[in-house]
Amino acid sequence: MNTRLLTYFVKLVETENFTRAAEQLHIAQPALSVAIKKLEQQLDLPLFHRNERKVTLTHEGEVLLGHARLVLQQINDANIAMAELKGLEKGEVKLGVPSMLGSYFFPEILMGFKSKYPNLKLTIIEAGTQSIRQMLLDGELDLGVIHNEDVPERLETEHLITSQMVAVVSEEHHLAAQPCMKFVDFFKEELVMFKAGYFHREFIDDICQKYNFTPKISFETNLLPMMLNIVRHDFSISALLELVTDHEKGVVAIPFEEPVYLNIAMAWRKNGYLSLADRAFLEFVNEYGK
Repeated sequence: MNTRLLTYFVKLVETENFTRAAEQLHIAQPALSVAIKKLEQQLDLPLFHRNERKVTLTHEGEVLLGHARLVLQQINDANIAMAELKGLEKGEVKLGVPSMLGSYFFPEILMGFKSKYPNLKLTIIEAGTQSIRQMLLDGELDLGVIHNEDVPERLETEHLITSQMVAVVSEEHHLAAQPCMKFVDFFKEELVMFKAGYFHREFIDDICQKYNFTPKISFETNLLPMMLNIVRHDFSISALLELVTDHEKGVVAIPFEEPVYLNIAMAWRKNGYLSLADRAFLEFVNEYGK
């Protein structure tokens, strides 16, 4: 049984006449007769009572009619859905974004993309790099923004931005006037840090391991506004991407004596399926960065 035979079957039911059905199907009447006989032979059941003026359904034909209409409707719905996706009229992009980038880099991109494709749905998940990597691998996200180092082999990446990691202090802090920050001076201070799993925290942990520092973490939070307020009120200092401090008042950014640059990338599963909506978003982000 195939959809062509079901289409012919339903049209014959609707017209009750081989000649009219053949005309509407744009095929020859003998071809329609052969097709209906083929369907009956496949099922080994009679589907129509035939007479000279019209055809009517047998009981078996009535049972098949309900199934045939449902199958053809589902195929039609699928074709419409696919056509809409080709025109990007429907679809969803599930994107994982770390807090700093979600707050300062992506808002304009997301609003621009939504303006261009108003019928697409954007689902944004805020999480740390490690969590985003795992969600990508588990198929929970289509795309994710991650630190482009030690990337799992199952992920494909495309460079997004490079941003400098800087020490961040209040305007009243005793180190605020320094042109650069030594790691040894940074780790003497009380710190407010993201929790483990964020590239901000990965950077801190890597420096500590490399130079055998023990960080004095007074506050640990994934809430970026809270971190900034703690720094502004001079309770602690932190380290953030320069793109954050470029937009925030009341804090001072101090480059490290050994400059630290983080390469940020968009990632997705190598063998995963990227929908048209996902690919449209990738293209939009690439164009935005040019």
